Amino acid sequence: MSARSYLELQNSKHRLSLLLFLSMNAASALFTLMVPFQVTPAFTLPLIGIPLFCLAALGYALRSPQKYIRKLNLFATILGLLWAAHIYVKHQYGPNDNHSFLLISLFSIFFISAISLTDNVMAFCLNAVPSALTILWLDDMQNTLRILFTILLPIVAFSLHHLMLKRSEIFTQNLVARLYHERDKFSDLSMLDPLTGLYNRRGLENKLNQLLAPTAGHHFVLLLDVDHFKAYNDRYGHTMGDQALLQVATAIRDTVRSRDIVVRYGGEEFLVLLINVSEEYAASLAENVRQCVQELRIPHHRDPLEITKVTLSAGIAMLDELDVDAAICAADSALYRAKSHGRNNIQQACSPHAASS
Repeated sequence: MSARSYLELQNSKHRLSLLLFLSMNAASALFTLMVPFQVTPAFTLPLIGIPLFCLAALGYALRSPQKYIRKLNLFATILGLLWAAHIYVKHQYGPNDNHSFLLISLFSIFFISAISLTDNVMAFCLNAVPSALTILWLDDMQNTLRILFTILLPIVAFSLHHLMLKRSEIFTQNLVARLYHERDKFSDLSMLDPLTGLYNRRGLENKLNQLLAPTAGHHFVLLLDVDHFKAYNDRYGHTMGDQALLQVATAIRDTVRSRDIVVRYGGEEFLVLLINVSEEYAASLAENVRQCVQELRIPHHRDPLEITKVTLSAGIAMLDELDVDAAICAADSALYRAKSHGRNNIQQACSPHAASS
């Protein structure tokens, strides 16, 4: 589940609450119309308006499925006022001591709100309070304590329940955010080479997916390989080999620009994606990398006085039309020529434009 899907889940929950709330109000109004509490009058205009409004509100909510929580508060207010108006009109035609009707109406309203608005204390109050205040006014202080208790008890209970739900939702949101932060962190780590800290092939693929067409100059692929690295490993051991690779990686990364992408492409092979440069600048930058690596002084881990050295061979090719595979293949062929020319040099692949002409 992502943070977005969690919000969608919350919105879905509010949608279901809204549908339940409208359905229960419509059902209660229709039942009251069919089985009136008093024969005279059998119905009131507000009572007829409740199922009609529920039907219209349902259609509106389904056509614009956003921000159900705001719609729920609005609909709860309107239905609360309609029920209050119905109770007031109905009471005018009843006997003066018609307290049973008022109490039954109060319990009915609170029952609907309690079932469908459990986790929304604001909508509960907006729906129940208008009827409760109307009943309190019409009761002539006959059952004031009972009515107040009936009003305040669920409000206090739902307020506490709402606070508990809110704390649970905040905890869940923080947990989801923390989990996705950890996932992103491990995803970043999976794109990095553990020895050198450079991007690995997966990291290169991720960066290539974000690569845009050049805005100035061209993109170039620089493929570099440490010369005679197997012999270096055989002579000094793998610990020294790792130390040499680490220093070579640092030299490459420090020589190129921060916008360029440096990758450990293989065991002793590195790839640099030069972004928005001219052909001359790319060649110059590649030469600077070669010289920096050649000037490295790598001390022996057992004898600091013994200094070891490594060199690089490199091939460079233009990245034409973002065809990465073709550019890497061309750079690899140029690298092979550099090896054939005695190593510790840079060879440039033929420009695609020159080859086509």
